[in-house]
Amino acid sequence: MSVRNERSRPVDRRVRVQGRPVDAYPALPPEAERGSVRRVTEVGEEVLGRPCREVTEFGTPELSALIDDMFLTMYVADGAGLAANQVDVDLRLFVYDCPDDHGVRHVGHIINPVLDLPDPGSRRLIDDFEGCLSVPGAGMAVPRTDRAVVRGFDKDGNPVVIEGTGYFARCLQHETDHLFGHTYLDRLSKRDRKDALRQMADRHEDVFAQRASKAARLSH
Repeated sequence: MSVRNERSRPVDRRVRVQGRPVDAYPALPPEAERGSVRRVTEVGEEVLGRPCREVTEFGTPELSALIDDMFLTMYVADGAGLAANQVDVDLRLFVYDCPDDHGVRHVGHIINPVLDLPDPGSRRLIDDFEGCLSVPGAGMAVPRTDRAVVRGFDKDGNPVVIEGTGYFARCLQHETDHLFGHTYLDRLSKRDRKDALRQMADRHEDVFAQRASKAARLSH
């Protein structure tokens, strides 16, 4: 998912890492420092259009390396979230570094996520801007609930519960969608989908030039 500007309110501003507040955290997380940049898949590729496989092996070097690579790839593309099938890996996993509407930064990864949304009676839908690293250069208003909870596991198999409000709730819903083979384009009308694809075609070259420039900076 693409980054959006955050709004601030007087709340506990500590960064939440894997859902827990920490007193200090670097701008570039240690995962990204260890990672390598991977190619981001684009809408229309088969891996983005099918449900991902459940992760069954935890604590492996391969899983840790994938998470590291996903973090760096997300930063190079100026993203707020990235699912495994966006780097052409068919696994139920996503990473995120996303602000909520209070300006609180949330950083982490979650494996085999299950999304819980408010009951329809108490659900509040918000139409807000949404972008996607696999639809480079496009952005459209998409209705999402203003609260979401995701339950899953970390890379070592420990249970994780991540709660999100506002823009971060949108991020959790967006990334979970990816793992079921959906992009935000699937939630748009035919007209808006066509508009998003036109935006992507118009801005594609510029987006990839920016990504290449940032990858060069982060690799030094």
